[in-house]
Amino acid sequence: MEPTGFTGTGRRSERWGRVLRKLLGNSGAVFGLIMVLGVIVSAIFAPLLSPHDPILSDLEKRLLPPIGQAGADPGYLLGTDYLGRDIVSRLIYGARISLVVSISAVVFSAILGTIIGLISGFYGGMIDSIFMRLADVQLAFPFILLAIAIIAVLGPSLQNIIIVMAITGWVIYARVVRAEILSLREKEFVIATRALGGSNGRIIFHHLLPNVIPQCIVIITLEMARMIIMEAALSFLGLGIQPPTPTWGGMLADGRVYLATSWWLATFPGLVIMLVVLGINLLGNWFRDVLDPRLTQL
Repeated sequence: MEPTGFTGTGRRSERWGRVLRKLLGNSGAVFGLIMVLGVIVSAIFAPLLSPHDPILSDLEKRLLPPIGQAGADPGYLLGTDYLGRDIVSRLIYGARISLVVSISAVVFSAILGTIIGLISGFYGGMIDSIFMRLADVQLAFPFILLAIAIIAVLGPSLQNIIIVMAITGWVIYARVVRAEILSLREKEFVIATRALGGSNGRIIFHHLLPNVIPQCIVIITLEMARMIIMEAALSFLGLGIQPPTPTWGGMLADGRVYLATSWWLATFPGLVIMLVVLGINLLGNWFRDVLDPRLTQL
């Protein structure tokens, strides 16, 4: 007879093999994974990958065009900005800001929204009504208006940007988790646990929470892309990370003045944002297909 442990290990290996084959068979997911890994590697190893100091100005080399254009400098692959700063280096260091802000905001909003959704869906009644009305109020405020109000009080900084985006992101987790809990709380395994003397805390965190984690993972993946766009939008409006710290949105804002004469200043940051967000969305769609048993069986 085959040992049980070996059988379990074999089944897990087979499952991961199927997941890997499904990933490699999806060109969009592969592209998304490459983009995500590229951003992570750029953020972690920015000092090693950056050819120049992203903040250091050199007015003698201002507005150099990218390679392939007349007057280009081989040392500046994508050209320089209006202060002579290397575009490539600023894009690489800008990945750090986008990654830190998006991951931090997503983690905080996911934890807060999931807990609210679990409690609201499980207990219902007045608790559910209070949380859902708060969610309705949250959705009634335009993001930019709320961001302006909060940043005007707290001031623009990395921590405050994360707080603003975390506050605006919890609603989707709360609503999705609540909907799942409403359908799960009357299932047989919940009734059996309650009949055996299981506490509400045990039912919520040991039995219900594992059943909503796949949905939360999909939301987290897609919310990462939205947070990157939100951070870029705030920086573009001057409400985000302040200069001279390089951010993709800030580079777009700087480049819009020079679109007619120096198109590369805004084009390359815009392309990076588009490709990274597209890659994350494609990877999120693949996660949804893998984790949702109603769409596919692994």
